Amino acid sequence: MTKIKFGTDGWRAIIAQDFTVENVARVTEATAKWLVKNHKNPIVVVGHDCRFAGPLFAETTAKVFIAHGIKVLLAKDFISTPMISLGCVKYKTHLGIIITASHNPHTYNGYKIKAHYGGPLGPELVQDIENDIPEKCAVDYNSVDLTTAEKKGELQIVPLEDLYIQHVEANFDLQAIKNANLNLAYDSMFGAGQRVMARLFPEIHHLHNDHNPGFHGQAPEPIHKNLLEFSNFIKQKGDISCGLATDGDADRIGLYDGKGNFVDSHHIILLLIHYLVKYKNQTGKVATAFSTTVKIKNMCEHYGLPLDVVKIGFKYICSIMVAEDVLVGGEESGGIAIKGHIPERDGIWMGLTIWEFMAKTGKSLNELIEEVYAITGTFSFERNDLYIDEAIKNKVLQNCKSNSYKEFGKYKVSRIDDLDGYKFFFDENTWMMIRASGTEPVLRVYAEAATQEKAFDILADARKVLLG
Repeated sequence: MTKIKFGTDGWRAIIAQDFTVENVARVTEATAKWLVKNHKNPIVVVGHDCRFAGPLFAETTAKVFIAHGIKVLLAKDFISTPMISLGCVKYKTHLGIIITASHNPHTYNGYKIKAHYGGPLGPELVQDIENDIPEKCAVDYNSVDLTTAEKKGELQIVPLEDLYIQHVEANFDLQAIKNANLNLAYDSMFGAGQRVMARLFPEIHHLHNDHNPGFHGQAPEPIHKNLLEFSNFIKQKGDISCGLATDGDADRIGLYDGKGNFVDSHHIILLLIHYLVKYKNQTGKVATAFSTTVKIKNMCEHYGLPLDVVKIGFKYICSIMVAEDVLVGGEESGGIAIKGHIPERDGIWMGLTIWEFMAKTGKSLNELIEEVYAITGTFSFERNDLYIDEAIKNKVLQNCKSNSYKEFGKYKVSRIDDLDGYKFFFDENTWMMIRASGTEPVLRVYAEAATQEKAFDILADARKVLLG
């Protein structure tokens, strides 16, 4: 049987190749055994996003849990990952399972495990489950009838989308946003945020607001190259105040200003810190991944906030959020969490926070970014994903490990950080980073500089050196 391994955020595999009903049952059996071993009368909440065969895989998961004597709360229809995480907290379950491959291409599906506190289960505990995955699922899950299980009370259908909307309404001044004369737009990328946003903001512009498990051939990752249609829509309309996009399971954010320019996660994290501290008088630690902008350090020093920089993978940020008072936790890839919600990435929640910031101040997104620049200085961040031969990728990583790179074209390396990947500093505000993806056959190359032109130039010189 296939060896199943969890990556930085769950197990992902190609549907019908490795992501099969039987393999989902195998993972669920290991999870069920872990639950029974560690909890008395365990309860788990289960759901799926918009991907192909989501209901089949979610129901298989439910059947295996039920066969092991575990009560299942099954989400009604497709939902986002943050809805499952919120469900863990609100229903006081021991775990949450969401069938999703997040931002990966439509050929993938996946399996994320959420803890009782509403965030990723800790890496060590996930490893315990992974180590116990059997070669074959021992229970006859096909014999479990969900209708009968529901009548017996072993299964309960729960309205996680309604629960999430109530939570949003209790935590945001939605009326202020609606009354602020903001012309807003939302692109769900055919993902799981589409229905909840249509319910919360029926009056705004909605793109790709229909169920398409193939995502119209486009990977639902909210980065600019995947959102050109959205960007062009904003440019052509000419009167949009802000555009929000979320990924396949709506836990990552993409953002656009009124001119159709992409606003990356680094700027979003800085905007959130600025809003929560200066305008909402909140405090707390900031926790960010290794690949985020150095300007976060400047912002934290300005406001006297402690900063932790951690390995890439939101689970590392979450572990700090669960244990300490964290104001903002964020990653370069669009996964951000803030105080007052759950210790979980949530693209919609972050987008609504930015919209509320604009509504409360009466300022445009660019005016708010200028407030941030007044504190941190200007900067630009760019990323290239190099889909290269495995042998070349391994050679590059070996060169990094042996400290072979002293310069990239005209850019001389002054120091290297290797917390998670390799970050080559040219000066304190200018750097380039190399890291292999944990879920795809990709080498990611990042650059930060004072201007976009310089960031692109660094990437161009780096590509020449790395690929020869």
